[in-house]
Amino acid sequence: MTQSGQKEISLGHSPDSDDAFMFYALVAGKLPSGGIRFRQEVTDIESLNELAEKQAIDLTAVSIHAYGFLRDNYWLLPCGGSMGEGYGPRVVSLRNKTREELARARIAIPGRKTSAVMALSLYLGVEPQKLPLLVCPFDRILDAVRSGEAEAGLVIHEGQLTYADEGLALCVDLGQWWKEETGLPLPLGGNAVRKNLGIDVARECARLLRESIRWGLQHRSEALEYAAGFSRGLSPERLDEFVQMYANERTFDYGTEGRQAIEAFLSRGRELGMLPASAGVDWLPE
Repeated sequence: MTQSGQKEISLGHSPDSDDAFMFYALVAGKLPSGGIRFRQEVTDIESLNELAEKQAIDLTAVSIHAYGFLRDNYWLLPCGGSMGEGYGPRVVSLRNKTREELARARIAIPGRKTSAVMALSLYLGVEPQKLPLLVCPFDRILDAVRSGEAEAGLVIHEGQLTYADEGLALCVDLGQWWKEETGLPLPLGGNAVRKNLGIDVARECARLLRESIRWGLQHRSEALEYAAGFSRGLSPERLDEFVQMYANERTFDYGTEGRQAIEAFLSRGRELGMLPASAGVDWLPE
């Protein structure tokens, strides 16, 4: 507990604009948080996945892929998710490559437990340990492809909008592929809360996160102004486009289709051998 009697909760999100948009109201004191005080931890999504695996963070953004390993200790919240509605992480290269070429290519990736990597592996039908992957920071992937360090790159965050500016070609949009394959949106990120905080604290965290998302959607221009600090130079128009892609009404509530998408994604990951047989979702009880 803090000196004021509030319970301190560590709050993790990635340094990208859609996460910043949805958490803005919480971290800027726009909402009364009652008995909870949030302490921010802003780091890349793979690092957040690792913190959660160690139970070293209370409420955090995680990859849906990584959540397949976290079920015993974390509830998945019904809000705060990022889903690709027929779009998603993109594989890019100096020239277009076929699926067969990509299966042999050295592909730069943003982390082995990211949802982007699971989507890539499902697309190729090959477990990631059998692919010649190069792990590097997400904001270096385009450079790695342009320099020849990697033959292709799996881009997330704003790189999905800027790769063509770097002279790179699209090989596959994994969100589009998944939509054609399943008819569902591609689940990428979610928010999870530690079970040992107790159900009451966990539910309050979920309520506050939902209210923060609602506040951002209702005060879009102010939340976007804050998110711009995490956009790595996106123009205002592209920033607006990117945030709309991943912070929207689906973020406010997954809905039935969103929940089905997560279950399907984890099920296919189990079938490919990327997840333990017990992998599934423990939703925060209503």
